[in-house]
Amino acid sequence: MLVSVGDHRATGLGVVISARAAPIYSLRVPNCKMVLGFAFPSRVDLQWRRCHPTSSHPDGASMNSRFALLFASIVSLYSSAAGQTIQPTGPIQQVHTGFQFTEGPAASDDGTLYFTDIPNTAIHRLSKTGELSLLTDQSNHANGLWPLSSTQLLACEMDGAVVMHDLSGDSPHRIVLADSFAGKRFNACNDLVVDHHGGLYFTDPQYRAPEPWPQTERCVYYVANFETDPQVTRLTGDINAPNGIGLSPDGKTLYVIPSMQAEMLAYDVLGPGKIGSSRVLCTVKQVEGETARGGDGMAIDVEGNLYLTTHLGIQIFSPKGEARGIVAFPEIPANVTFGGPEFKTMYVTARKSLYSVEMPIEGFREFPAN
Repeated sequence: MLVSVGDHRATGLGVVISARAAPIYSLRVPNCKMVLGFAFPSRVDLQWRRCHPTSSHPDGASMNSRFALLFASIVSLYSSAAGQTIQPTGPIQQVHTGFQFTEGPAASDDGTLYFTDIPNTAIHRLSKTGELSLLTDQSNHANGLWPLSSTQLLACEMDGAVVMHDLSGDSPHRIVLADSFAGKRFNACNDLVVDHHGGLYFTDPQYRAPEPWPQTERCVYYVANFETDPQVTRLTGDINAPNGIGLSPDGKTLYVIPSMQAEMLAYDVLGPGKIGSSRVLCTVKQVEGETARGGDGMAIDVEGNLYLTTHLGIQIFSPKGEARGIVAFPEIPANVTFGGPEFKTMYVTARKSLYSVEMPIEGFREFPAN
């Protein structure tokens, strides 16, 4: 079957959609340098091919990207027989663009959204009224962020430390919480999650680590009493590039997203900073031709569903590991969080941009530190 969508004269974009029997969709978005894959119950395969050159608006956003936004906002990418598909309730919006590599989105209680631009060593903040400002351009390649309050922001620095920024003054005051284990600096602290015992878990893979690696293993750590008397414990060192990390709403399960394997991991939390053996929670869908690419960041909603950033988009899984859908974006997502007035706005950092989309389920408002 061959269907011609036609020549979009106003945009200069022509698209041909072809369909054939196959279990996985592949979606090629011109100018976005990405291929998205997703499965539908109908089991057909789609390919988008550019037929005519695209035009660009003065703001630099090509009409190809705008066309992709339209399609991404209405497509639910795969469903599971075991549960209902979760899909956006509104269009995907490009909030800001022009960065180098965005990461670490995190929303505070006052409605402020923070995110990082790693190559520029920057932390940006977006007010609840939509005003963008630079918090700092000396973040030591900050990656994952965690607002404790409107005046306290935790950050994983890829230069080897977990820190807290005191935002109560005119400029941020950086306080080091942990920067070493067994006398050696961390490799490249990546992402973190705070529990309700006054501790935090964080991942420390090899990305941006100096050679040779200061820590010979790529680990997950726990920092107890990080605001008063930080104590660091190594929890596991057998994960292939641990990256994103999160806790279930009841705090009983720790999730870790490796970047170099398709299997996502879960651990029973036995106590503060104590976890059981790993188990495979789910296996993420792969880009065609790849077999061992995992995820990056993650968010969790109030029902315990997990939203994992992958090269195919945001892959959604139930707490039992059942596939709930994929939401595709014009750029490859790196990290995700919930925010907005009702906490149903999903914010996604994706390469050079920040995106938002409304979702049907409220995001989990993570544990505050005691």
